[in-house]
Amino acid sequence: MTTSPSAHHPAGADPTPDPPADTLEFARTARARSFNAAAAQYAANRPSYPPALFDAIEDLTGRPLTGARVADVGAGTGIATALLHARGADVVAVEPGDGMAAQFRRALPGIPVIRGTGDDLPLADASVDLVTYAQAWHWTDPARAVPEALRVLRPGGALALWWNTEALDVPWIAEAAARIARHFDIDISAEKRNVDARAADPTGFLDFTRRTVRWSRRVPVDTHLANIGSHSVFLVHAADHTASFLAEEREHLFRAFPDGFVEEVYEVVLLLARTPG
Repeated sequence: MTTSPSAHHPAGADPTPDPPADTLEFARTARARSFNAAAAQYAANRPSYPPALFDAIEDLTGRPLTGARVADVGAGTGIATALLHARGADVVAVEPGDGMAAQFRRALPGIPVIRGTGDDLPLADASVDLVTYAQAWHWTDPARAVPEALRVLRPGGALALWWNTEALDVPWIAEAAARIARHFDIDISAEKRNVDARAADPTGFLDFTRRTVRWSRRVPVDTHLANIGSHSVFLVHAADHTASFLAEEREHLFRAFPDGFVEEVYEVVLLLARTPG
């Protein structure tokens, strides 16, 4: 449910001037680093990605993932990395955070993880077939990350960005999002509006194709709460502010779902751009 602090104001929002660039950068950095202290919670409770997402990547790139050299950037605890590896890709992970990288190594000891960021990739020129960002592109500066991706891609390679976004057409999800918006003073719906080619590459240099894959998972209420609590908007707020929301939300959800399970519904938004062959 997080959005980049640099996201544009949505239409109809209060036209308050944007904060200074250095303030936005400080906030973005703080939110990006917040995951390290919650890496185990993140790994245990965040949703995965459906097989249809990787089918779409293969369709758009015109080649199977099996045997492809892939750099998974902002790999976090390795949720996407593990799935790429399972599809037969030769994956190297790039992750800047201490806590996330440590969790990655515990979960995936056989897959290399290199410390670095998308703005300055620690990879050789023309060394990979595919660069992927799962839930991570919004932590980059596209003016730097786009040239870096193009530098490390081989001719005919591709850059794939994707996000699990909440299906706000599902009533209980929309109601929960509204409660989060009120409690934390954020615009949840802006996330999906800002997941587009223009936001991903403001220069318009890349020609992205967009695919959307809808999927769901049924989980206990407490898993759902641990999942949303692992998002940066929760992690950077005072602990008592976050705890009070999660306690109230637990009561809401158990009234709505007395069996103690919820169906989280997602739309994975995929943006993929190929480089010239």
